[in-house]
Amino acid sequence: MKEGVLYSENQYLGRDRVWISVRLVLVLFCFTAFYLNLDHLISSQLFFIVGVGIIITSIVMMYMVLFRTEVFQDHILISGLWSTRVVKIDLASITKIEKAPYSTFFFNNPVYNLHTKGKIKFFAGGKNAVFLTDKDGLTYVLGTQRQEELYRIIMETKGRLGKS
Repeated sequence: MKEGVLYSENQYLGRDRVWISVRLVLVLFCFTAFYLNLDHLISSQLFFIVGVGIIITSIVMMYMVLFRTEVFQDHILISGLWSTRVVKIDLASITKIEKAPYSTFFFNNPVYNLHTKGKIKFFAGGKNAVFLTDKDGLTYVLGTQRQEELYRIIMETKGRLGKS
């Protein structure tokens, strides 16, 4: 762990249960189409190849870090995949911290640093998020698997900043 890190969490690209289920249904379709091909055409092997390709892609995606959230004494650092920008949120500028469900939708796409309607979203999977509002009214939505722990650490860190 880095020096001074109070909290660290990795969000992985391929570990959301809903999208794993979607990929598995596609694989089942491909393998069923391959198996049920009565003419045994060579072109039917394409279904088998696509099914195996989806499985291999899913396995690779399960170990691919989309972003890492780290809480320090005075800021939150969100670093993304490969060439994405590092986002630094200064805790001194945060006015409101709340925990809530990320979205009411069943399917949510993974996002990193998505700016929409006055919100900046960071999400890889799960249902929970911590909402941070800064002095300018901009809301940061941090999707997390460990909502209670992230919320508690941010509140404690923000409380320590207010006392000093």
